[in-house]
Amino acid sequence: METALTRLVGVRHPVVQTGMGWVAGPRLVSATANAGALGVLASATMTLDHLRDAVREVKSRTDAPFGVNLRADAGDAGERVRIIVEEGVRVASFALAPSRELIAELKEAGVVVVPSVGARRHAEKVAAWGADAVIVQGGEGGGHTGEVATTVLLPQVVDAVDIPVVAAGGFHDGRGLVAALAYGAAGIAMGTRFLLTSDSTVPDTVKAAYLAAAVGDVTVTRAVDGLPHRMLRTEFVGSLERAGRARALVRAVRRAAVFRRVSGLSWPGMVRDGLAMRHGRDLTWSQVLLAANTPMLLKAAMVDGRTDLGVMASGQVAGVIEDLPSCAELVEGLMSQAGAVLQELRELQEFQELQGPRGRQGLSAHTVRTHSGTRSADDRDAERP
Repeated sequence: METALTRLVGVRHPVVQTGMGWVAGPRLVSATANAGALGVLASATMTLDHLRDAVREVKSRTDAPFGVNLRADAGDAGERVRIIVEEGVRVASFALAPSRELIAELKEAGVVVVPSVGARRHAEKVAAWGADAVIVQGGEGGGHTGEVATTVLLPQVVDAVDIPVVAAGGFHDGRGLVAALAYGAAGIAMGTRFLLTSDSTVPDTVKAAYLAAAVGDVTVTRAVDGLPHRMLRTEFVGSLERAGRARALVRAVRRAAVFRRVSGLSWPGMVRDGLAMRHGRDLTWSQVLLAANTPMLLKAAMVDGRTDLGVMASGQVAGVIEDLPSCAELVEGLMSQAGAVLQELRELQEFQELQGPRGRQGLSAHTVRTHSGTRSADDRDAERP
């Protein structure tokens, strides 16, 4: 399937695997790329040397295009950009809007720039600065999230910018891809769905927790870092919400020190990142410290398998996912389902055209339900013995 996204980045399918910290490593990214979608390497939890090694490992596993996700507000963002350019990475994605200068540097080197945004005004800003495309995440998405649903936010952004828009938040199958295309998007981005694949390195016990979750078990909390964060509700998350600020702060400082050693950041570097995080947000210093603690809480679950000591960022779709396909099986199945749905829509259109104006107006409720895959209460009653 060819769209503005596939033409822009050179992949076969209009599907993006998002850059999830501790999750989107070389194995998952290369498997996604080999499946014909755009894999995105998460770099925020890597040292500079680790990032370069990870990029080279992906390149050793696949010849397909892939991307690297960066924190635009990181103190060493410029150094990470240089690695991307030097290693010939095709796409740079950003969790926050990159500066005009950073976009220009990447574009001059031939790198496709795709920031992620959660509001129309942010999309308009990065488009004006030269971004090549934008990922728009609605409130259904995992991790840091907003309050506006994808179905409301997506058409706003599509109407506001002239660059390809990729829809994120609430997608997991081919029906969602077709819906996003109908809104005017050029593709979809998925995080939780790719996390729950056999190619993901997340421990099996953690995957089992995701698969066992119902939609109501995916919650939004501010207890982790003071910002709205969508994740699985667990007893540990409940304990964070019940803990007093002083106690949480002490824990945060300890874990921030651990993250400093893991990430290779210096204390001055972490302070710079903290200042960048405060810019444009109403964050206290205690919230900044809690934010520095977040990567270690994610690592505890996603790497160490300690669901009792870590948090599990999650989109709401975790409540409807029931299997662990490979990336190749996931993408193939998604595209096959999308093709079937599009064929059904074409048949519906042909039926309406054959019937003429009268047939279009009098299309029976049964026909509509047949093509939409839904049943009325009367249908369900008729099926009861």
